[in-house]
Amino acid sequence: MTVAFLAGASTLAAAAIALAFLRAWRDSADRLFLLFAIAFAVFAANRLALAVLNDESEARTLVYLARAVAFGLILVAIIDKNRGSGARA
Repeated sequence: MTVAFLAGASTLAAAAIALAFLRAWRDSADRLFLLFAIAFAVFAANRLALAVLNDESEARTLVYLARAVAFGLILVAIIDKNRGSGARA
């Protein structure tokens, strides 16, 4: 019961963060916010998939690969922003 509640709470939190970054991107047109929004949407989908899959599912590896992709997006966003190629607010 507690594990399901925490999985739902972390899914909701990641989705809310994704929406907040999407709104910031809409207001500023800065790619950093768009990439962060996509990454947190992937995190939300990741948490949802982990909650649905059973412990012995072979698909769990793909779910963790999606998390690696999300972290990669965050890294790309930071590098892109520091290189100065993103839109300036």
